[in-house]
Amino acid sequence: MNDQSDSSVLQLEPLREYREYPEDEMRERARWFYRDIARRRTVREFDSRPVPREVIEQCLLAAGTAPSGANQQPWHFAVITDPTKKQRIRMAAEAEEREFYAHRAPQEWLDALAPLGTDSDKPFLEKAPVLIAIFAQKYGLNSDGTRYSHYYYPESVGIATGLLLAALHHSGLATLTHTPNPMKFLNEICDRPKLERPMILLVVGYPKADCQVPVHGGIKKSLEDISSWS
Repeated sequence: MNDQSDSSVLQLEPLREYREYPEDEMRERARWFYRDIARRRTVREFDSRPVPREVIEQCLLAAGTAPSGANQQPWHFAVITDPTKKQRIRMAAEAEEREFYAHRAPQEWLDALAPLGTDSDKPFLEKAPVLIAIFAQKYGLNSDGTRYSHYYYPESVGIATGLLLAALHHSGLATLTHTPNPMKFLNEICDRPKLERPMILLVVGYPKADCQVPVHGGIKKSLEDISSWS
């Protein structure tokens, strides 16, 4: 819980950590980051080897530096490594996915998913060593129990998730973003309050030695397709 009145007075400090680089170094750093992040692929075949806890914690700290509306940081990352909880999550997720593939999804959506080879079977939810359930906090609570609004919370959580994905990739881990719908079962399994909305279930670990990924997932739009200048 937090009291909004505690932070209602503007306080300023010098910008100490910003670094400017020579233009040639800027270009090389930008190229290097693109080349590195372009190697990231969504993985569905995971090794069961454990991941060092400190690596996950440092990546979560990186995600926690994300900008957010009014700096309210409306996110919570529930890390799940317990095999029993992972099994419960798989069972609940697959139940929702069976409904999705059999009844909820329009044919257009199923056609779009076909090149990725996805279906309602989600063994990676048990096989991968780490699951991270990402929750968005729709509002906060003051110390007296009253509510205060969180502004732009979906956008803020989306930015933090992007930083988390980049940090995990940078650390040498593979990831999968899983979004069964609805995901309210995550509140119960992760013991999170109703004010939090589960947004993404992030699967994290090492890829299997013989891991294969769909060709379609590596086809990205060109710079001309995703950007414009004026």
